[in-house]
Amino acid sequence: MDTLNQFKTFTSNLPKSDIMPVLFMGHGSPMNGIEVNEFSKGWSDMAKSISLPSAVLVVSAHWFTHGTKVTAMDMPPTIHDFGGFPEALFNVQYPAPGSPLLAAETARLVKTTSVTLDHDWGLDHGAWTVIRHMYPKADIPVLQLSIDYTKGAQHHYELAKELAALRKKGVLILGSGNMVHNLRMLSWEMINGGGYDWAIEASEKFKTAILNKDHQSLIHYENLGSEVRLAIPTPEHYLPLMYTLGLQAEKEQVELFNDKAVGGSLTMTSIKIA
Repeated sequence: MDTLNQFKTFTSNLPKSDIMPVLFMGHGSPMNGIEVNEFSKGWSDMAKSISLPSAVLVVSAHWFTHGTKVTAMDMPPTIHDFGGFPEALFNVQYPAPGSPLLAAETARLVKTTSVTLDHDWGLDHGAWTVIRHMYPKADIPVLQLSIDYTKGAQHHYELAKELAALRKKGVLILGSGNMVHNLRMLSWEMINGGGYDWAIEASEKFKTAILNKDHQSLIHYENLGSEVRLAIPTPEHYLPLMYTLGLQAEKEQVELFNDKAVGGSLTMTSIKIA
């Protein structure tokens, strides 16, 4: 069977369902992957409130590449891309299958850039720490799409729009990062809750723009003031939000959840668009 016919077979076999929502998850500490807490419960509750997806495509802050890639192996490995945490966290495996055909379909949909089919990455902690709470049976295919670090927010926002057809095929597209993420200014005194004034102000600016569908302000976040520049010292945890917002249709609304600051300089704020 040639590749084009494989694409047609794959898309025809996907369930014809209502359009899937789009999510952005503030993932925070890797420990959220094994802890039952307010954030992991929020992820679990969100999964129960939406239709069961045919697959999950994650845009994680922790796969920052030159060019755009999508995982294309049958069984993506669980990547423990962190250090200094308890052995129990390193022992976690999330054996969800991949989907080479969905990877190929994803690459075909994107016209603004070339997408490489990747066989070397897997599921990093921006993906599995969240997804294992949502779908603990690990029986739904999970793929990752990388973030091209040579491109700005506008590029990622526009690229996301090209993935819209997957939502109509039951694919849940999920950005995983943190809107406010400045680990250099982390406060252990506030680790269980609380944010610096600048972090709270930046968070309010983000949420106001999101709820008002003011995507241009969020794309050009560097113009939102000194608080936002502190909130985004580097862009990798912010850019997954561009993929979520880029997929918002005109009449779709936003729901906020897990909306809390922790550690002074981090927000767990998450959104559902449907």
